[in-house]
Amino acid sequence: QVQLIESGGGLVQAGDSLRLSCTASGRTFSRNAMGWFRQAPGKEREFVASIGWNVGVTLHTDSVKGRFTISRDNAKDTVYLQMNSLEPEDTAVYYCAACSSSWCGKSGYEYWGQGTQVTVLS
Repeated sequence: QVQLIESGGGLVQAGDSLRLSCTASGRTFSRNAMGWFRQAPGKEREFVASIGWNVGVTLHTDSVKGRFTISRDNAKDTVYLQMNSLEPEDTAVYYCAACSSSWCGKSGYEYWGQGTQVTVLS
C-alpha cells in the first residue's frame, strides 16, 4: 500500500517557523515530482510548492515566495517544506502529493497524504 505520511504541523505564533516532512512508504518516489498543497477552512485546496526529481527544479506559489522552501532528500524518500515568517493566512491543512512524472508543477498529482494541520496565531 502506497502512503505519504506528513508530519511537523502545529500551532505557532505569527513570525515563527515550521518544517513539514513527508515520507513515502510502499514505493519510492525518488524519481518523481513531489508537491505541497494546502486547504484553509471554507476554501479550495491550493498549490503551495513543487519539486522535480532533480532537486534543482522547484516552483513556489507567489504568496509563499521568500518565506517557504521546498526541498527533498531522495536517499530518505522524504520531501520537506520549510516555512518561515508564518502568517495567520498560512493557517490550513497541508497535504503532500506525488505524481507519476519527473515534473508535475501545479497539477497532475496522483498520490496524496492525509494532511497535517498548521495553525498560525496573530
